[in-house]
This record gives sequence, structure tokens and C-alpha cells, in this order.
Amino acid sequence: MEFKSGNPTLSEKIFSRTIDNTQQGVMTVRGVMNKFGFMFLMMMASAAYVWHAFEQGQSVSGYMWGGAIAGLVVALIISFKPTTSPYLAPLYGLLEGLFVGGISVTINFALRESYPNIIIQAVVLTFGAAISMFLLYKFRIIKVTEKFRSVIFTATAGIAIFYVIAMVLRMFSIDIAFLHEGSLLGIGFSLVVVTIAALNLLMDFDMIEKGAEMGAPKYMEWFCAFGLLVTIVWLYIEILRLLSKLNSRN
Repeated sequence: MEFKSGNPTLSEKIFSRTIDNTQQGVMTVRGVMNKFGFMFLMMMASAAYVWHAFEQGQSVSGYMWGGAIAGLVVALIISFKPTTSPYLAPLYGLLEGLFVGGISVTINFALRESYPNIIIQAVVLTFGAAISMFLLYKFRIIKVTEKFRSVIFTATAGIAIFYVIAMVLRMFSIDIAFLHEGSLLGIGFSLVVVTIAALNLLMDFDMIEKGAEMGAPKYMEWFCAFGLLVTIVWLYIEILRLLSKLNSRN
């Protein structure tokens, strides 16, 4: 059976090349969710540390960019060598917490007067979207077909390429205004990206279920938990950006 996830960290090739390495046990859905819960707690702990540091008057830009860069390096290592995930996935959770905490504090401080509850609302919406996607997948209201996978995978890759181009252009002082401003185009774009990020959760749930059915090795629980966290963080950041744009129109 062929399948793939829109999340680049969860792919058919990775599962197929690890399927025979099951000496240490096999992957289960419960195991993935337990490890995801642990990683999520690690992320929340480091995010809380950054928030505390900010309240103590420290600059959080170092935490934010350090977590982003180091987290990207660790993510690339895990993606290309899944056997390292039991050791590096918890570290990724901590690093991602530094990034998430830093960007959350920065936005919260910038909008503390006009939108004091933006972080709470972004967290609630993220959890709401994740739970909704799980229920839609669990009860097969939305079926993850081959066509569905292809569309979401293509859309996700397109968004990633667009963001990279935008970053390169910004290095040359060329800014794409609607990425940051609350215009109708900007809000529309963010709504599309949030939707694609949420639909990627369906792909992740399907990949986790299929991996368990195929009898993937035990360490893939950490790898899948890592991939799910990548999508959740992406969804949270995009919701935060959308709320910021909506606030700018008020």
C-alpha cells in the first residue's frame, strides 16, 4: 500500500526503509501519542522559561532565534536519520519551546493593549483545530485518499517554496506586503495556509495509523511524535499570524 504525508518528516520512504528493523518491538498508536505528550510537555516547559525570562526583563530574541536555528538543524538530522529520533526528538521539543515561547512573547508584547488575549485564543484555536481534525479522521468524515494526499502534499510544498522565496527577497529589502499586513489578500492567504496546516494533521494521523498497521519499529514512535509536533507548531504559528492580521484591521 502506498501512502504519503504532507508533512515532509513523515513519508512513505522512511517507513518502508525501516519496516524490517523491528528487533526492539513495533510501533503502536498509543506509543506515538504518549511520546507526543512528553515532547509537548518539554516544549511547554521551555516556552514557559522564555516567558519567565521576559518578565524578568531579559531579551528573548536570542532564545527565539537560537531555538529556531538549532531546532531546524535537529529536525533535519531526525528527518534524514529516523533512528536518532529517540535521542533527538525530546531535544527538538525543548528547542521548539524556545522558539514558540519567544515568538509568542514578542507578539503578545506588541499587541498587549489592542489584543491582550491573542496567545490564549491562538492556543485554544490550535487545540480546537487539532481535535476537530482527529474526529474528522477517526469517524472517516474526511477520507485520506490518494487524491487527497496528492493535493495536500502539493499545496504544502507550494507554501514552503513561497515562504523560502519571500525570505530570500526580504534579504534584498523586497517585502511581500500581504504576508504581514491585514489586507483582505493577506487574511485570505493566512486562512488558506491555516486550512492546509490543519489538513496536514489528517495526513499525519493516517501515516501514524498506517505505520502501526505495517509494524514499523519501536523508534518510529518518536519519529512520528516529532512529525506531529512539527505540524501542530506550524498550525499554531499560522493561527497567531492570522489573528495578528485580523487585529490590525480593527
